[in-house]
Amino acid sequence: MPNRTIPDPGGPFRRVSPAAVVIAFALVMTACILGVVVWKALEAKTQTLDRGQTDIQNLAHSLADHASHTIQSADIAMAGMVDLLKYRSPLAERFNQYLADTVSSLPQIREIGVLDADGKWLYSSLPQTPTHSNSDRNYFIHHRDTPGSGLRINEPLQSRLTGRSTIILSKRIDGLDGSFAGVLTAAIDSDYFNRFYRTFQLGPDGGITLIRNDGIVLIRWPMSDKYMDFSRTDLFTRYLSLSSLGYYKIVSPFDGIAKYFGYEETPHYPALVTVSMTEDWLLANWWRALRTDAVVAGVLLCMILLLAALLLFQFRFRLKTELALREREAHYRLLANNIADIIILIDARGRIRYVSQSVESVTGLMPKDLMGKSCFDMMHRDDRAGVQAATARLVGGDAVSTVAFRTSRADGTLAWVESKFKQASVTDDPARTEFLCVIRDVTERKRMEDELTQLNRRLTQLAATDGLTGLTNRRTFDSFLRREYEAHGQISVLLFDIDNFKGYNDTYGHQAGDRCLQAVAKVIGDATSDTPGLSARYGGEEFAVVLPNVSEDGALKAAEAIRLTVRALGIPNTAASRGYITISAGVASRSRSTLNEAALVGESDAALYEAKRLGRNRSVVYSSGDLQYVETGSIQHDGELAPGEKAR
Repeated sequence: MPNRTIPDPGGPFRRVSPAAVVIAFALVMTACILGVVVWKALEAKTQTLDRGQTDIQNLAHSLADHASHTIQSADIAMAGMVDLLKYRSPLAERFNQYLADTVSSLPQIREIGVLDADGKWLYSSLPQTPTHSNSDRNYFIHHRDTPGSGLRINEPLQSRLTGRSTIILSKRIDGLDGSFAGVLTAAIDSDYFNRFYRTFQLGPDGGITLIRNDGIVLIRWPMSDKYMDFSRTDLFTRYLSLSSLGYYKIVSPFDGIAKYFGYEETPHYPALVTVSMTEDWLLANWWRALRTDAVVAGVLLCMILLLAALLLFQFRFRLKTELALREREAHYRLLANNIADIIILIDARGRIRYVSQSVESVTGLMPKDLMGKSCFDMMHRDDRAGVQAATARLVGGDAVSTVAFRTSRADGTLAWVESKFKQASVTDDPARTEFLCVIRDVTERKRMEDELTQLNRRLTQLAATDGLTGLTNRRTFDSFLRREYEAHGQISVLLFDIDNFKGYNDTYGHQAGDRCLQAVAKVIGDATSDTPGLSARYGGEEFAVVLPNVSEDGALKAAEAIRLTVRALGIPNTAASRGYITISAGVASRSRSTLNEAALVGESDAALYEAKRLGRNRSVVYSSGDLQYVETGSIQHDGELAPGEKAR
């Protein structure tokens, strides 16, 4: 018997409230989901801020390179001009044109001019050289009082020519004796940088600042007209002394908003670029992803609550079902002792624990005689394997397996019984598993089934057999021929007809005719008894033989053997010219021109007709549309060929 384990309803599941189990499940799942969402959100926030730091520092580096290249291209052009003016005083028209050409090749430069030692304009890239003096400008005063050929980046000022905010790049011009000879200036509109900076997406409160290394703000985007000095901020007092580039969080001095801030000094020139973005802008995509995760988490929590409700309903339904089953158990025991079927309770080792009183009426044994014994002792040894296989199919507490087997009665006779096996107990301990068997006496039913089987087998045989000759009938012949024709490429059909059989019946009577048919049928049937062929009564005094995988020559030999054997029977027939019963045979074998099995029978029938026409007692072969035959002359009474007999 199978050994199965099902949780005991009296175990731990009965001691814990279903509601407590469901609530614990819901809380654990909720905590898991919220934990995953929070962990994912924190991890994503950290990654987003890290990417923001990288983006800000990369942008600061690119803008620092841009500012350096912008100033460097002007510095190179101005250096050549300073050297020229030190040694020569070119013509105004020619040098002014040279300055104009330089401005056209440097899009960042609005104008280039040369001031003399008094601050008056000597040369200019403008169409008209200005007449006012710039001796009051800070850059002029600086170069006049400070020797040196370095480039000075001046703080923004309002141009007297255009009225726009302008950054002046200037160089000192020395005379041959080293004395101060003037200043070379190049003007860059502040809007040149602003047009470039506004192409970057930094958010509504982001900004880019170009600052001189003394803290003076040169360019601020978004644009700001305020003069600002950052020399006292942490950037100049702390961070620049540690590194030429960096990243940290500040409160913007422009708008007072907390921002993430990156900076980098320009190579070769006393300036640096800063880039700032607000935390809200950096985390905008993170907030959108967090909202999506929150929606997904909400859906999952709703599904958990729904699942918890379904589990609670299922637990309560299970408890009600168990109570109902226990209430019915007593009723079932009462019924078991008062029905004709045998009720047996078996433990996990196959030992009988309980037997109803009805076992006595079926087997003649008392319940006490079976208690404690193995259930297999009740079964015939040949049926034990089948019972074991049936019980092995028990899956789940509600599964039922049915099997029939033989059991011994007290008087030694055998009885057929039918048993339904079902698991009877639910327990965590496999050793305590029990099985319920309901056994019914089916001896009489089994006997009737056996008789019915024999009867059906006999009816099937009668339906396929000719009742007079014992050969198969026409319907069986047709089915066999159709099947074999499809299965074999080579097949032959032989048709036989008893010569002058009507005269025989008229002379000797129908009973003699039946005996004659039976004698001929036996000869034909014996010819195929040990072969895969089939012999059949085709109709009346006609017989047919199907020979699969037999060639035309082999079929002709078989037909001749049957014909000669029938002749050798020596059955008298005064109605025939030869005085004995003879048969004619038509032989046909499948060829390329044969359409189907019906055509093959038709060819054999045509050959049989030809044998009849030629004088009977002969075999004719239908071969590729031509009739070939074997004929015999007079037949001696001893069944041997007469001298005039021949085969063609």
